[in-house]
Amino acid sequence: MGVTERRIREKEELRQRILNAATELFSSEGFENVSIRKIADKIEYSPTTIYLHFKDKAELIGSICAQVFEGLEKALDEIAAQGLPPMEMLRRSLIRYIEFGQENPNHYIVIFCLPEPLEVSHAVCENPHEKPGMACFDKLRQGVAKCMEAGQLRTADIETVSQSILMMIHGVTSMLLTMKSFPWVDKHTLIETSVDTILRGYSENN
Repeated sequence: MGVTERRIREKEELRQRILNAATELFSSEGFENVSIRKIADKIEYSPTTIYLHFKDKAELIGSICAQVFEGLEKALDEIAAQGLPPMEMLRRSLIRYIEFGQENPNHYIVIFCLPEPLEVSHAVCENPHEKPGMACFDKLRQGVAKCMEAGQLRTADIETVSQSILMMIHGVTSMLLTMKSFPWVDKHTLIETSVDTILRGYSENN
């Protein structure tokens, strides 16, 4: 590896350290309570170093949002590539959404459970269709539409049903992350049962 390549790699590694430190601090202390200086102290660098990579907290949280949604979108694309029937694809996508949150707890809490970060990211994005997370929500909306077309979900307003389902799977995900002391049954069984119950409520045969 040449000098240039090594410097690029080191720069990317430091950038990722900053993102990881910020995510951990935002998750534990709240977005408003974390300063650039506090992030710098955690990685034992000066605040100036942070500003070499991010101009402010808004850009920093925007990068965290982009990273999270990129990972979630990739996970959903992997399911879509399996060529499953509409209802099974929607079911597995919802389960994968919840599992993704369990695999990335700090990131999920920061982006979905704190009020400020996602709003900050949305505020700097003029096009609503390009706002963080909309590509992932579009996949949910498309899945709901295909199930309705196939007669597997009751015909209703697609937007309302999609947003309702999103709210419910977010509830499952956030409770599993924030109520760790609760005596949950086997989480995999609980997640599948929750998703099946949600979809049964919109089933054409219900």
